[in-house]
Amino acid sequence: MAPYRMSAAELEKLKGQLKELLEKKFVRLSVSPWGAPVLLVKKKDGSMRLCIDYRQLNKAT
Repeated sequence: MAPYRMSAAELEKLKGQLKELLEKKFVRLSVSPWGAPVLLVKKKDGSMRLCIDYRQLNKAT
């Protein structure tokens, strides 16, 4: 599955959200060969929500 395209601004927002989640220890770094694409979805209030597309991963497991 090809990665989702995102603008430079969206990529910066994604990096910021990931940094915050790492600092709060909600997520951790991984070296697993398994993974799922991450994308940002705009919420009704205009802010961005981090979403993970698990469809392909679910098919394999």
